[in-house]
Amino acid sequence: MASQPIPMDPKYIIDLIIKRRWIIMVPFFIAMIVGIVLAIKLPKIYEASTLILIQPQRVPENYVQSIVDSDPSTRLSTLSQQVLSRTNLEKIIREFKLFSNEKQQSMYTEDKIANLRKRISVNISSDRRRETDSFSISFQDKDPSTVMNVTNALASYFINENLKQREAQAIGTSDFLDSELQSMKARLEEVEAKLKSYRESYMGELPEQLDSNLRILDRLQEHLGETQQSLSEAKIRLATLQNEAAALREQPTTVIIGQESRQETNDINQMKLELENLLSRYTDRHPDVIRLKSRIAEMEKQIASNPLSDVSSAGSGGSGQSQSGSVSPQYRTQYNEILGEMRRLEADAADTRAQIGIYQKRVEDTPKREQELLSLKRDYQNIQTTYDSLLERKLEAEIAVNMERKQKGEQFRVLDPAKMPQKPVKPDMRKLFIMVVGAGLAIGGGIIFLIEYTNDSFKRPEDVEEDLTLPVLCTVPKIIDSRTRMLRRVEYIASAVFGAIAFVFFAGFALLALVGVEPTLELVKKMIHT
Repeated sequence: MASQPIPMDPKYIIDLIIKRRWIIMVPFFIAMIVGIVLAIKLPKIYEASTLILIQPQRVPENYVQSIVDSDPSTRLSTLSQQVLSRTNLEKIIREFKLFSNEKQQSMYTEDKIANLRKRISVNISSDRRRETDSFSISFQDKDPSTVMNVTNALASYFINENLKQREAQAIGTSDFLDSELQSMKARLEEVEAKLKSYRESYMGELPEQLDSNLRILDRLQEHLGETQQSLSEAKIRLATLQNEAAALREQPTTVIIGQESRQETNDINQMKLELENLLSRYTDRHPDVIRLKSRIAEMEKQIASNPLSDVSSAGSGGSGQSQSGSVSPQYRTQYNEILGEMRRLEADAADTRAQIGIYQKRVEDTPKREQELLSLKRDYQNIQTTYDSLLERKLEAEIAVNMERKQKGEQFRVLDPAKMPQKPVKPDMRKLFIMVVGAGLAIGGGIIFLIEYTNDSFKRPEDVEEDLTLPVLCTVPKIIDSRTRMLRRVEYIASAVFGAIAFVFFAGFALLALVGVEPTLELVKKMIHT
């Protein structure tokens, strides 16, 4: 006969559980004992945590701009690496005497540090409305007092390292800006020296001197024209004088002193007319005007110095002296004066032409100097702009350094310090309670299911009808005698006592799991003493 399936009738299942109650109670009782032993014997791990607030800088950023990295996540990552470094963790191990039992003392230092690092956690708190503004530090250990002390020490390390790191970063930034400022200052002075040397080397050819050079060039060209005009007039006078001298040599004349004096007077009058003509065109300082005035004064002096006796004696002579081929000293004097004037004018013209050449070259070279000077000025302006920017940043960095030294910048502040934990976080007693109770019931239920599944006997009249396809006319109940009834009562009592004991163990395990080991043990001690 094939094995019969287990009916899903609730009444049948309840009757089955009552019938197989020992199979349920014994595994459950054993599970409760195991759970109580585990709850008492498993090592207790306590955890303490502290909440640290990231406090913004006290000085408004509109007045002082911080030069420290303002991303809390980045700085916390860096701080975590520093605080959880080998050197710092070794210091914590020595300070709080961690891993001090005999078994742990034999561990390698690397294993101790790795174990300690696993028990420390740093969690960043985030808020959608603002950036990260707090973080928590947690530590786990078997001793509640050690957990609290180590957690607070880690919080102090984070706060101190943050202050040191911010100050070091601010000082480092300030030093970097200072070195760059000195380097840029040296470059600026170098370009300034080049600019000064260039101006000194090409003085007179600079763009700002172009207008002055053009005005000087105009005056020189005007002066050269006047000089050439005067030279032309001198040449004309010289040619006239030479023609007159040639005429005197060719025609003999009888010169009488009185007639000579009249001729000189006429010459003076002629020169005065010429002087008036020159004054209408030139000033008193013009060379021709000065020269003509000098000649007039000299001739007037000569006339004034001729005595009348000379004229009388000349007249008493009765007859003039015939002179052929001779020239008067007056003409020689004029001739020499004109030659001297021409030499001076030619020298003046040559000097003026040389100066004109110099100033023309300056004017021609001005565009070239302008381009070269523009390149130097552009370099100077770029370096000057960079220098001014670095100087401004350097001043801001010095203010930021002072702010960090006075602890007016962004800081970490302990919001919730670590307290001594009262309840262990490991093992999780609630999970242990559920797992142990479930395991005890599952084992008993599984055994009952296997027994019933492998039992191929008929359990109900319906099983007979279903298997034989014949109706059951009647059923005969089990006949129980007095001895069997007695044994059944004893079994009921024993099962009730055993169930009560199992329930007590269940209650004790529940207290251990939900209330805690120490409070439960204290409660048991009080109950025993009472």
